[in-house]
Amino acid sequence: MARCELTGKGPLVKNIVSHSHIATKRWVKPNTQRRRMYSEALDDYFVLTVATSALRTVDHVGGLDRFIIRQSPELLSKRARALQTRIRRRLAGL
Repeated sequence: MARCELTGKGPLVKNIVSHSHIATKRWVKPNTQRRRMYSEALDDYFVLTVATSALRTVDHVGGLDRFIIRQSPELLSKRARALQTRIRRRLAGL
């Protein structure tokens, strides 16, 4: 299923409640998009599956590098964790 590589946001099970209060379970999937994102530290583009809410947060924080360094490794996907490690090493070397 669709899962954001930067925030870990994934599908949820919710109840749709009718007028007569009958609860029906339903999957709610996050709005994920495959986006090419630029890392200033690595001077390269990376294709990630990202929720649109995470895209807005990345822009608000000031770019992919600043967002991914602040993000907890438990929330990131394997690919994003590897990217986080590469960015941290590059910034430590500067």
